Amino acid sequence: MRGRRDPQGCLFYAIDLEDRVRPDHPLRPIKVAVDRILAGLSDRFDAAYSAVGRPGVPPERLFKALLLLALYSVRSERQLCERIDTDLLFRWFLDMSPEELAFDPTAFSHNRPRLDEHGLTAAFFDAVLAEALAADLCSEHFSVDGTLIESYASIKSVRPLPTPSDPAAPAGPPAPPPSAGGPPAGDGNPFKSRNAEVDFHGQKRTNATHRSTTDPEARLYRKGAGQETHLRHLGHAMTENRHGLIVGVTVTEANGTAERDAALDLIDEFREVSGWDPTTVGMDKGYDAGELLLELEGRGIEPHAAMVKPPVPVETVRAADRDKSAARHRLAARLAGDGYRLSQKCRKKAEEVFGWLKEIAGLGRSRVAGRWKIQQLWDIGAAAYNLVRLRKLMPAG
Repeated sequence: MRGRRDPQGCLFYAIDLEDRVRPDHPLRPIKVAVDRILAGLSDRFDAAYSAVGRPGVPPERLFKALLLLALYSVRSERQLCERIDTDLLFRWFLDMSPEELAFDPTAFSHNRPRLDEHGLTAAFFDAVLAEALAADLCSEHFSVDGTLIESYASIKSVRPLPTPSDPAAPAGPPAPPPSAGGPPAGDGNPFKSRNAEVDFHGQKRTNATHRSTTDPEARLYRKGAGQETHLRHLGHAMTENRHGLIVGVTVTEANGTAERDAALDLIDEFREVSGWDPTTVGMDKGYDAGELLLELEGRGIEPHAAMVKPPVPVETVRAADRDKSAARHRLAARLAGDGYRLSQKCRKKAEEVFGWLKEIAGLGRSRVAGRWKIQQLWDIGAAAYNLVRLRKLMPAG
């Protein structure tokens, strides 16, 4: 028979969130792991937060909310809080009762400096990585790679820097005239014009002479010749070759040597945190530099980098660069080996990591201005990626 809507609402409801989440839901094992990891960080949370004053949003809840932001491709923190207000699954994951009010999205902004001061997002990522290391899921062979991150700032925010002759001069050209598409936005005008169009044709803008007023740490950068220049940062990741787990992430300035510098930083940090010594490191052509190869060999690591062009004879190189040239010759000798071939094959897993972080976690374009804030989001995004992988790799229970 035809069903009918009951217009009479109930006066009281009894809702058990545990019953509303199916037993095989993929968030269940992730929640168990996250609760265990956050419980281990309780002492660090105690050190970061005062014991007196008005209670704020529990840091455990903020971390779990940021994980939901990455896992469910929520585009903003404001939209996340709106969804927490209506989604019983999110409330279950955050240990919130059905009648509890969702917290305000400004809680993320208020807590970011505290999280950065005490290194809590990095500690959370390290704790997730420790779970993988304890389960013996990481190999001794690794890959490093970098990717571009679009800045939160618009290209229209780029303005000339003050000149040394007149450091007090205001940065930036005169304000452009209002667009013809709307009324002028003068003083006392209740209406504002649309985003003004700016013509940069014929103007030369470089990182040495210009800077963004919205995101000063962003740099004008293009991936290759003939491609568009945008305000960007560089994100870097180090992955292990067995399961593609992320063992380190960092965000740096977008410049030509950042990838090579970040590779050494990621390797050194991983060795310090885990106590492991990588055996090989796979890399693309952007890492084909004799200085980097020498640094890796000095650390007892065999570099497997794709080569831009064959090395020239050592005797034709000036004396100061012969060690670097010899390192490139040793790299060329490995090209035909099985180790190099496997490293280059496994290097694709680092590209898959970037694909997940940028498309699923929404980190292809930053939501915030400031590199330290972007680093926090990448720490959480990398931890979310590892948690998704560990759900399948680690035995249940």
